[in-house]
Amino acid sequence: MKQKREDVRNVAIIAHVDHGKTTLVDELLKQSGVFRENQEVAERVMDSNDIERERGITILSKNTAVMYRDIKINIIDTPGHADFGGEVERVLKMVNGVILVVDAFEGAMPQTKFVLRKALELKLPVIVCINKIDRPEARPNAVVDEVLELFLELDADDSQLDCPFVFASAKAGTASMSADTPGTSMEPLFETIVDYIPAPEGDTEAGTQVLISTIDYNEYVGRIGVGKVDNGTIRVNQEVVICNHHEPDKQTKVKVSKLYEFDGLNKVEVKEATIGSIVAISGISDIHIGDTLCSPDNVSPIPFQKISEPTIAMEFIVNDSPLAGQEGKYVTSRHLRDRLFRELNTDVSLRVEETDSPDRFKVSGRGELHLSVLIENMRREGFEFAVSKAEVLYKTDENGNRLEPMELAYIDVPNEFAGAVIEKLGQRRGELRNMGTISGGEYTRLEFSIPARGLIGYRGEFMTDTKGNGILNTVFDSYAPYKGDIQYRKQGSLIAFEAGESITYGLFNAQERGTLFIGPGEKVYSGMVVGQTGKAEDIEINVCKKKQLTNTRSSSADEALRLTPPRILSLEQALDFIDTDELLEVTPSKLRIRKKILDPTLRKRAGFSKK
Repeated sequence: MKQKREDVRNVAIIAHVDHGKTTLVDELLKQSGVFRENQEVAERVMDSNDIERERGITILSKNTAVMYRDIKINIIDTPGHADFGGEVERVLKMVNGVILVVDAFEGAMPQTKFVLRKALELKLPVIVCINKIDRPEARPNAVVDEVLELFLELDADDSQLDCPFVFASAKAGTASMSADTPGTSMEPLFETIVDYIPAPEGDTEAGTQVLISTIDYNEYVGRIGVGKVDNGTIRVNQEVVICNHHEPDKQTKVKVSKLYEFDGLNKVEVKEATIGSIVAISGISDIHIGDTLCSPDNVSPIPFQKISEPTIAMEFIVNDSPLAGQEGKYVTSRHLRDRLFRELNTDVSLRVEETDSPDRFKVSGRGELHLSVLIENMRREGFEFAVSKAEVLYKTDENGNRLEPMELAYIDVPNEFAGAVIEKLGQRRGELRNMGTISGGEYTRLEFSIPARGLIGYRGEFMTDTKGNGILNTVFDSYAPYKGDIQYRKQGSLIAFEAGESITYGLFNAQERGTLFIGPGEKVYSGMVVGQTGKAEDIEINVCKKKQLTNTRSSSADEALRLTPPRILSLEQALDFIDTDELLEVTPSKLRIRKKILDPTLRKRAGFSKK
């Protein structure tokens, strides 16, 4: 017999990137008394890894729990970037409702639509939280209309349309039920969660059923499965069967060695958990996302939707440059293979395939950011390797026609830059779908349908074209017929002619040819890209060239040579810059761009030269 568990609420916080989810969770934690009064608390406490803190984005979904009026509220903070959409899709199976956070100025954005569609498909009740109402240009009432229009567009049913709206300032830690009267605390949001999000229900007498929605990984205990108890009770030392909805024949008997529930930011060991509890289970080595743990006498897997497929791929290659092995700790193909396959433990949207060569692996993900975060994590761990330019993954239809992934790009730019953006995206096979003004007519909002490969390498150009004032958001749309060839880069590369160390004299002569990426005193090798030219073809230069000293020439005359500061590329900029005949060499301390074929004669012979 089904029964409700009134002392628990399970809720996920979903939103577009930068609309304030993690800051909102911070305040809910603080105001529920999770921290001591004198405890020092970091900002955005849920963003626990270094890259999340540096970039100010959430990459992995996190679980926490707070107590309010003797009711335990399990909260899941999810990522807002479309590249990490796989994280959002699966955690929605753990919750009974969602809080949709929308910026009071920006309104409904592409990722808002994506995550809301997933929640509505699962028939989850939605609380809409209009955040940042204290922004000077906030327009909360207009945003409410936008959100309701979005609900109608996504075919929400009547009960979902009748959702409550809460107006909050996560930064100030206040919420209220009206846009005109500012709140004093987060209490209105807590009350709305308790009243509007249904209590989890299930059959406590039935056999155990726990659907695993997230995998955590710990070097000491191995894989940790996180999921919600749907039916029955799960206990420590209980024998359970792992089964999967997509692979009905695969069943394994295992034992639950440790069981945890969430309390604030910590995991607390418990002996047993019943319906509605979100639990972490360790001690099962072969546990995967989408698996169900069942009692042996009642094996019935819970349906779990397939995670969206990856759209772009890169090759990860063992570094074979002349400087290989000098800066990294892990450099062999075995290290690279083990690390990439270990990433699959926690990242469901990633694919790793072995190729004909033991030294290269094809890694597919949801977008450039998805793969660049993996590269950044690996270089911080001491790995040294090379990666190729990102390429999109094509499909073919029944008639053998080639299909490619299309993205919807939403762009907000000051009016004077709109023309340049439309022209550039037109060259990259983008089609303008919509155009309007926002923010009192000062900004133009453009909506494009564009091939995913048309956006590869565009973000850097976009920031230059809009003088850093543009906002570009993209979300995967669908597969569509191939749109034709796109030329990625109009300018060629400056290529080092010989190996050695870069010298001021050589760089001074080289800087007339284009923009340099290196300064004096850097190690270079033949075939390494040291800059970008203004022309279409590649140019070979000698940056190690020394000045010949004679009786009439003194070495001190060199001090008069003025070098333009080099353009130092970040990881994303370097991935954007490289062309199809180049690789990016990644080490813990350096990023170097190089040609795939280092020898100039062989390069010309292979027809790689752009002449």
